[in-house]
Amino acid sequence: MKKILSLILSSVLCASCAACFAGCGSDSGSKTENKGEVNVYNWDEYISDGENDLKNVIEEFEEETGIKVNYTTYSTNEELYNKLKNSNDSYDVVVPSDYMISKLIREKMLLELNFDNIPNYKYINKRFKNLSCDPDGKYTVCYNWGVTAMVYDKTKVKTKPTSWDALWDKNLKGDILMINNSRDAMAIAMQTLGIDPSKCTKADIDKASKKLKEQKPLLKKYVMDQVFNDMEGGQAAIAPYYAGDIAMMMEENSNLDYALPSDGSNLFYDGFCIPTCSKNKENAEAFINFMHKPEIAAENCKYLRYGCPNDEAVKLLPDDIKNSELSFPSDKYLDKCYVFSDVDDDVYAYMQDQFVKIQAD
Repeated sequence: MKKILSLILSSVLCASCAACFAGCGSDSGSKTENKGEVNVYNWDEYISDGENDLKNVIEEFEEETGIKVNYTTYSTNEELYNKLKNSNDSYDVVVPSDYMISKLIREKMLLELNFDNIPNYKYINKRFKNLSCDPDGKYTVCYNWGVTAMVYDKTKVKTKPTSWDALWDKNLKGDILMINNSRDAMAIAMQTLGIDPSKCTKADIDKASKKLKEQKPLLKKYVMDQVFNDMEGGQAAIAPYYAGDIAMMMEENSNLDYALPSDGSNLFYDGFCIPTCSKNKENAEAFINFMHKPEIAAENCKYLRYGCPNDEAVKLLPDDIKNSELSFPSDKYLDKCYVFSDVDDDVYAYMQDQFVKIQAD
C-alpha cells in the first residue's frame, strides 16, 4: 500500500532490532515489564523520518519519553498477519488496515486499549472513531486514511477519467498499469460491474475475474511500487493506486494528474493496534498517543500525504494539502465509498487463487 523505496534502510533496521523480539504466536503468557522500549511494526515508508526538512518523529518520541523504539517494517497486511500468527517475534504496536483489523479482532490477536493513556484520542474526528472494523472502538486508533484513485499522464490521456472504465480503454492498450493486489484489483473490476466490493462472494469473484481477463491484453503490466518509476518517468498512461502515493507522484512529474471515480472508491483505514504478544503495553500506548500530538500527526501527514484523522493536526497543514481533494476528499464523496470487510478465509483464498490464474494465463 505504501511507497516502497527504502528496502535497504528497512533491512538495516530489521537487523539492528531482531534480537529483541520473542513470543507473538500465542495470545497467552506473561507480559514482561520493560519500560525502556517499544517494538513497532509498521508499513514501509509510513512515518516521517526527517526527509524534506520534516521531523524524524521516532527520534522525537525517544527524546521526549526516553523510550527506545525498535522499528521494523512489512509490505502487506498478509505479511503482518503471518508474522503475528506464526512467528515467535514480539511487537507492541502494529498498523493493520481495516479488513485485517477485523480479522485480528475475530481471532483474538489484539489487546483492548487503555484510552486513559491515549488522551490525544480526543483530537480524532468522529468519522474515524468506532470504525466498521472495530465498531466498539476498543482496539484501534486510526493512524491514516485514504481512497483508491487513478493517476494518469495528461500527455497520453486527453480527457480526465470519471470511472474505472478508463482502465479498460482500448485506445490505451499497452500503456495501462494495473494494481498487483488481488483485493484492490477485484474490487475495481466489481465496481465496473455494479457489484459492492465491501464483502464479496465467490460468485462476485468469478464475475470480476472475467472482467480482469478482458483487461489483461490491454495492460503493460501489473505493479505495486514499480508504479512510481513508470508514472513519474512517463512510461505509462494510467494506473490505479492509493491517493497519498499519487500525490507524491504528481510532485515528481507535472504531467501527472489524478481522477476520483465519480461513483466512489475504496475508503481504507490504517489503525494503531496492540497485539496480544505485546510486552510493553503502556509504552505502546505512549507511542500511539505521541503519534497523535497535533504537531506530530501533521508532520506525518505532510510526509505521507494520506488523510489525517486528527482535526487539530489538519489545522496545522499547509493549504495545498488540507484543501486537496485527493488527500482529503469531501464527506459527500466519502459517503459514496466502500470499506473492505473481513471475508471468510475460503473466500479470500479463492480470490487469491483466481487472481494468480489471471496473471499466469
